[in-house]
Amino acid sequence: MIALASSKVISESLQEVRALSKSLNTDVILNAGFEDSIQNELNRLKRMKLMEVELTSEGDKGICRNNKDAIILFRIMQEFMSNSVKYSKAKHLEIHLIYTEEELKIQASDDGVGFDIETVKNGAGLINMKNRAALIESTFSLTSKPNEGVKLQISYPKSKRAVLN
Repeated sequence: MIALASSKVISESLQEVRALSKSLNTDVILNAGFEDSIQNELNRLKRMKLMEVELTSEGDKGICRNNKDAIILFRIMQEFMSNSVKYSKAKHLEIHLIYTEEELKIQASDDGVGFDIETVKNGAGLINMKNRAALIESTFSLTSKPNEGVKLQISYPKSKRAVLN
């Protein structure tokens, strides 16, 4: 019985290491596409039973200018998800992608403990998200209040958009 349980833990651990490795490999992300890479990260959180997750998408993904921007957007979202796991004590994480003719709107939120945006010290993660968004000429907004979770909004202009499908 103990050997069987140990074998299951080892198998699950190897599966998580493989999933993590895929989320860190830029080529894998480019091959899978932006949206599928986001879904893979959410599936990983779900398998680890860390929180309930949901990804919704609307509109035509269309063709965009370059893949480097897709990687940058993915890394911003990866940081948001990581922060939700590490700090928020959230039970739910939602990401909504809205593809329009002018832009890609990304809305992400968790229902965690939140924080006072005015008094929180800007850590490396928050600074990196802001800087990455600026690098691809996107608007970036992070809002939070204690006990009200965190909300992220990114607007990525179509003229700068990468292949995101």
